[in-house]
Amino acid sequence: MSSFTHFNEEGRAQMVDITEKTPTARTAVAKTSVQVSEEIYSGIKEGNMKKGDVLQVAQIAGIMAAKKTSDLIPMCHPIALSGVDLHFDWELSSSCYELTIEAHVKTKGSTGVEMEALTAASAAALTVYDMCKALDKGIVIGETYLLTKTGGKSGDYKRE
Repeated sequence: MSSFTHFNEEGRAQMVDITEKTPTARTAVAKTSVQVSEEIYSGIKEGNMKKGDVLQVAQIAGIMAAKKTSDLIPMCHPIALSGVDLHFDWELSSSCYELTIEAHVKTKGSTGVEMEALTAASAAALTVYDMCKALDKGIVIGETYLLTKTGGKSGDYKRE
């Protein structure tokens, strides 16, 4: 079991010891999407959703989620984040209104921020669902994945 970092010598879960790791600048960007109806798309764009400004609330939810990742994911270390930002963009086709969400997270520390970026993107998508579900419960949250990460012993990563 010693080759698995999240298990101790007795085979039980442990938080990885990062005491000896050198702090470095680290970044991560995660992406997800939310498919909505034309009615929801129009309501968000026109700013007339009953629960308020959907993207502003999703932005705040994503930031808060990044800061609380270690409270949600058992083996994540609490991290002093130096920056969290979310970007929203619409991809439109004749049959689909898709909101893409990118979460950008930064720190200077001894462990990466991939989980914080993924958590931020996920929470933002869930918030969009929550604020719009009264109009349509058929909203679809799409794939959530890591786009890029920089820093740390494992080096940089960019999704192909």
